[in-house]
Parts: sequence; C-alpha cells; structure tokens
Amino acid sequence: MMKVALGQFAVAADWETNQKQCLELIERSKTEGADLLLLPEGILARDINDPEIMPRTAQPLDGPFMEGLKQASYGIAVAGCVNVPDGQGRFFNTHFVMKDGAFIALYRKLHLYDAFNMKESQRTSPGVDLPPVLDIAGMRVGLMTCYDVRFPELARHLVLEGAEVLLLPAAWVRGPSKERHWEVMAVARALENTCYVVAVGECGPRNIGASMVVDPLGVVTLALGEEPALGFATLHRERIAHARRILPVLENLRFAAPVLTPVSADA
Repeated sequence: MMKVALGQFAVAADWETNQKQCLELIERSKTEGADLLLLPEGILARDINDPEIMPRTAQPLDGPFMEGLKQASYGIAVAGCVNVPDGQGRFFNTHFVMKDGAFIALYRKLHLYDAFNMKESQRTSPGVDLPPVLDIAGMRVGLMTCYDVRFPELARHLVLEGAEVLLLPAAWVRGPSKERHWEVMAVARALENTCYVVAVGECGPRNIGASMVVDPLGVVTLALGEEPALGFATLHRERIAHARRILPVLENLRFAAPVLTPVSADA
C-alpha cells in the first residue's frame, strides 16, 4: 500500500512564498508518514491579473525554487508542476517527481489548455514525449497534468504500461459546470482503467481546488474543498486486484493501444 498526501494551496505571485508553502507541506506530510506528496500545477508563481507572470518567473530545474524542494525531499517523494524555460522565450509546463534530493521522473504537458476562451499555447511549448511510469512505495505510478484528464487515451496508455496510480496536478479554472467536469473525468479515468487517480488542484481566486482521490471502482475516498488543505489517503493494491477481478475491462479491451500523434513543426 502507499500513503499519499494531497497538498492544495493558493499559489502566490512570488516563488519564495510558494517555496515556503511547499516546504511546510513536505514536512507535515513526512510527519504523517506519507510516501508521496502531490502538489498542484503551476506552483512557481500565479497572478490572474498578470498573464505574463508565468514566462517571466519560469526557472530551470536547477534553479533556486526546485533546489530548495529537492533538499527537503529526503524520505518522501514530491510531485507537482512548474514552468521551465524552453530557451526560446516560452516555457514547458513540467510535471516533476523528486525523492531523496534528485528527480526520478519528468513529464512535459502534452495537451495544452486551448479551450473555454483560454489559450495556454500562447506562452507554453507542448511536450512531445509520453509520460513515464515509475515505482513509488511499491506501486506503479503514471503522470498526467490538468487538461490531460480530458483525453482518455493518455490514461489508458499509462495503465497499459503498468500504471496502478495516476497523478494529476491541476489548476482547474472555475466556470459553468467546470467543477462537475473535474469530478466526472477524474472518476471516469479511474473507473474505466480500474486504477487510482490522485488529483490535486490549485485553490486560488480563479481555480477550484477540489483535490480528490478516486479508487479503482470510481469511489471518491477523499475530497477536499476550495480552501488550502492537506489531506491523506492510503492506496491498496488489493483494491486494484479486486476491481480488476470483478471488472476486467483491461482484459476485455478490443482496441489497440493509443498512439501519440507527433506535434506539428509550427506548434
């Protein structure tokens, strides 16, 4: 089994404040014996009144923000998303996992949020590689980011590659029925793949928070509200085995595994 911590908070406009918040969540998660702490998307800096803050404040993976988190990650895995310069004036929305002072996985977000009158691709470069599946506390974990949850192909790919848990950091924007979308799709990705989904949302003035854990039969076992919070849940491999025994959708699958479409040269 694996104990996970879900640390949702409102991201501030300066990285020093956000780093302090992350370090506090890491220490509290260690005290509670968590194997993994999942943080939201875009934890370096956020200001809804300053659309240029993200490219302006992006830092390399060896910058001061991430170095501080790496030093605190001894004894626990820490995951979340930061903006990393792409060398051409834009940035990659990068999902990281670190443990014991080192990165153990990185994933650049594939699906950029060009929807609901927003256009993430104006400032963000798309990833071109599928996310990894890695081992954490004896369980196989796959990485997704926010808008990725609307694309069931990515979740199915990860599960066919062996993932038992999907990590989903997000900054899910409020809007008509948007909270419902978040819950429905997190539950659907878990249920249709008989896996756990651990989803953590930023909870600032624009975003909903609403972090949750969904089990392999679609049961929401932990649900946080819209305020900053740190929640804990235990994931059981026996629950996965039970779900896959009584609901063998992966065995009954008649479609080929999803294939990633290459991004166009002018994206």
